[in-house]
Amino acid sequence: MNIHEYVAKDIFRKSNIRVPESYLAHSPEEAAEKAKIIGKPVAVKSQVLSGGRGKAGGILFADTPEEASERTEELFHKVIKDEKVTKVLIEEKVENKLDEYFISIILDRDSKKPLIMASLSGGMDIEQVAKETPEKIVKRYVEPLKEFMPYEARNIALEMGVETSEVSAVGSAIWKLYQVFYDYDATVAEINPLIKTPNGFIAADAKMAIDDDAFFRHTKLKEFDEFKDEKFAYVKLDGNIAVIGNGAGLTLTGMDLIQYYGEKPATFLDVGGGASESNISDALELVLKNPNVKVIFLNILGGITRADDVANAVVHVSKSMETDVPIVIRLTGTNEEEGQRILAENNIPFETSMERAAQKAVALMKSLE
Repeated sequence: MNIHEYVAKDIFRKSNIRVPESYLAHSPEEAAEKAKIIGKPVAVKSQVLSGGRGKAGGILFADTPEEASERTEELFHKVIKDEKVTKVLIEEKVENKLDEYFISIILDRDSKKPLIMASLSGGMDIEQVAKETPEKIVKRYVEPLKEFMPYEARNIALEMGVETSEVSAVGSAIWKLYQVFYDYDATVAEINPLIKTPNGFIAADAKMAIDDDAFFRHTKLKEFDEFKDEKFAYVKLDGNIAVIGNGAGLTLTGMDLIQYYGEKPATFLDVGGGASESNISDALELVLKNPNVKVIFLNILGGITRADDVANAVVHVSKSMETDVPIVIRLTGTNEEEGQRILAENNIPFETSMERAAQKAVALMKSLE
């Protein structure tokens, strides 16, 4: 799963990678307060998971707290690649730039090794550099069962062509970024740009993606805390079948079954063990806002959660939202007879077997492909 820039920068900061002073803001008023704390011109950066936000107008600049509030208001009215902006990072504007470098580490699944890529040509046009002048990007694989040493990172800096006086600093940034990649089970860890200033190097942007299975081992992440502050734990994934369950284990099992039968989950959404009718409705409405979701797999084993509440929520959402997305329901447990009766009366099919429901969701998905 991709994580937001503000979370990645918090990880970088704790890993001794220098980043600009920054604060998260959820409103224009909060943005002004944070800009006042920084006390200098700021960048107002939309916190969305889609790439290319800079070119899409998702990063604005402000010289005063009042302007920071206005820029935040502008961004809150934007949708960047189907994602509405709901929070921004108010960040010290990096000035006196002398140069911009690029450092990225990805998990190369073909070679089954981490791949380090680095270039003196950083910034928004790195994709164009890769396409038109790929020789400007140094590429080095890391043996995953061997320790990546600081001298190896310095060698990469030398191959990039950095000045002799910068080799140690740039090599240190590469080595520290690899430690982040390794420690957090990342599939991507990237600094673009790494800005050269008169006072040293600073990671002006941060991008990270963490292995979906590993994410739940890193519950110390702010990102996970943010999900828990909402009504339920919610993670966007890259598939097309939204998986909703009442309990993390049940949801993960549903995801495993979707993958076992040949498709990929689009979400992990745990409504919790005591989810109410309104929680179920909100969960369904949330995943239906995701344009990648083509089928919903609702996997409910009622304990504290009542099957009739679940059924009423499904009926409510089916009637109130105009959608062609089919919902496959596995419904058993407390008040199951009443819940199943409600679904049947409204011509909404259901299953009592989790395996059959997962198979049905996958079959529906394949019929849409």
